[in-house]
Amino acid sequence: MPVRPGTHRPHGATTAKHKPPEQRQSSTERGYGYRWQQSRAGYLRKHPLCVHCEHEGRVEPATELDHIVPHKGDKDLFWSRENWQGLCKAHHSRKTAAEDGGWGNARRS
Repeated sequence: MPVRPGTHRPHGATTAKHKPPEQRQSSTERGYGYRWQQSRAGYLRKHPLCVHCEHEGRVEPATELDHIVPHKGDKDLFWSRENWQGLCKAHHSRKTAAEDGGWGNARRS
């Protein structure tokens, strides 16, 4: 017996099961504007190596400035230099994905 073809739904169309994704604020709206870029650059000049690679006995440049404890919008925690660490791209991506599922998605159980 023939199978009925699926129904085409344009991109962004929703059904009762699917909700549209929430729009994420811009990086500037989340606090990563000019002041952050300047602070980040200064911190990485003073701390040029990835702390995770150092613990593994390797020497890799830190290219990302990471918040050790996710700030989740808390401006005091966001600007606390004690909560910053330099990481290479690989370690930063791995840490971010482990914390929130990566790319700002909710962590999956």
